[in-house]
Amino acid sequence: MQLSGSITALATPFTPDGALDRPAWQRLLDLQLEAGSAGVVVAGSTGEAPALTEAEYDTLLAHAVERVAGRMPVLAGTGQSNTAKTVQATRRAAQLGADGALVVTPPYVRPTQAGLLAHYRAVADEGGLPVVLYNVPTRTGCDLLPETVGVLSLHPQIVGIKEARPEAERMDALLAFRRDGFAVLSGDDPTALRSLLAGADGVISVASNVAPRAFARLCALAAAGAAEDAAEFDQRLHALYRFLGVEPNPIPVKALLALNGIGHGGLRLPLQPLSSAHAAEAERLHADLRQLEERCRVPAA
Repeated sequence: MQLSGSITALATPFTPDGALDRPAWQRLLDLQLEAGSAGVVVAGSTGEAPALTEAEYDTLLAHAVERVAGRMPVLAGTGQSNTAKTVQATRRAAQLGADGALVVTPPYVRPTQAGLLAHYRAVADEGGLPVVLYNVPTRTGCDLLPETVGVLSLHPQIVGIKEARPEAERMDALLAFRRDGFAVLSGDDPTALRSLLAGADGVISVASNVAPRAFARLCALAAAGAAEDAAEFDQRLHALYRFLGVEPNPIPVKALLALNGIGHGGLRLPLQPLSSAHAAEAERLHADLRQLEERCRVPAA
């Protein structure tokens, strides 16, 4: 599996009473298909994975596989704080039909680099799915270093990395390991274009939940070497990048999805809906994004 382009880390819509909103989930999947996204992630951090029951996780993943099977890869978030639990979750995702597993570094426990090597090798050997490494130190408390990634990239079942650190130096170090069979993906929307132009294969994006056509176009332009045109789209998205950081992810993106008629913006405790202080900005941004997405319906020249 060679991953590239705009891959969306999907939010999980809930009904007003807190249940899964299955019709909204279907609309979100269909929106990604229609927009030309290159893949989706189910039940990652944006999908509020820790707040989902096992039955809800199964429902989301099975529905996603059924809806988009064969048209784009479906990655399942399976990372846990314990290796045996991660292997178990990855096997379950394989049974449900996922194409690959997005495996975050074990949160909270802060393993050493040797521990991370052993962890990912065990998941790749025993989980039954191709593995995409996921490094996001601000959430997990540990950093998967480039030299460790280089060793792991040689494993035949480890097919890529989502790197959420924003520094150019980190991305440049990882790009040395990029090859057929191992993709380097940005996990940081504000610096994704810089990474793409430096040679990254794609981006696993939060913003593409609400701007999927723009992100698909951005990635296509960058892949074609059209840096100036890609920069124009990126500039139009700067307000979205900023807004998505006003409160913890996925609070802002779920508010924007609700304005798009997908879900109701609700989250599960301890997360709360977007505060009223940001409501007017959300409305303005929603209107701007609708115009940008409509513009992207027109094929690029």
